[in-house]
Amino acid sequence: MKLSKSVLDKLNAITDKRPSIVIQHILKYGFITTEDLKEKYGYEHPPRAARDVRERGVNLLTYKVKSSDGRNIAAYKFGKPLFLDDKVSKKAGRTALSKALKKALVEKYGAICFVYLQPMPEGLLQVDHRIPYEIGGENEGNDIDCYMLLSPSANRAKSWTCEHCSNWNLHDVNFCKSCFWAYPEEYTHIAGRKERQIIVTFTDNEIEDYNRLIELVGIDRAERTIKDMISEFIQTNNDK
Repeated sequence: MKLSKSVLDKLNAITDKRPSIVIQHILKYGFITTEDLKEKYGYEHPPRAARDVRERGVNLLTYKVKSSDGRNIAAYKFGKPLFLDDKVSKKAGRTALSKALKKALVEKYGAICFVYLQPMPEGLLQVDHRIPYEIGGENEGNDIDCYMLLSPSANRAKSWTCEHCSNWNLHDVNFCKSCFWAYPEEYTHIAGRKERQIIVTFTDNEIEDYNRLIELVGIDRAERTIKDMISEFIQTNNDK
């Protein structure tokens, strides 16, 4: 694909590391595979890197190729039209996910992961759309509450869950608005399943409690044991 100077300038204006790596590799080789992203660039969740490119308004096509050991894997190349909208001209597309937005979110909510509810260094937190860009598009206003702060592991988990959700192809924004992964503070389902989730994290001197729990009941029974303890606590208090 022969690209004009203006198009190349737009692509080269995307300088964030992960999407830039994908774009520059495709410019050089014509495509990039999930194997390239994992083995050459060290990304454990390659679809997240492709998603970053798409969120900046660049049209990527996904197709199947053979890996070095003969497995079917995904590959990405530029589609036509190359740009899905004019977001790239607005500071490389994902303008809202800037340092200024991250700062505003931290000032309002603190340096905390919205999913795990654990404080962490601001530099580790990542900004993500509450409703995936592929479904809800870009937020055209200045409402920072359309975004959330996530730890790297929470962001990977959300990305994988969203991409495997039935709504990924339906694009129902209201479905996302009631999902745990968009609004963990108030939701009715988790990726379409009738579930509720409390993430329990053991820190500092609590780690000894975790180790003792695993020692007593085993890792496979730990969740069930915690649920039983909660149920017993609720029942005890209901009887008061």
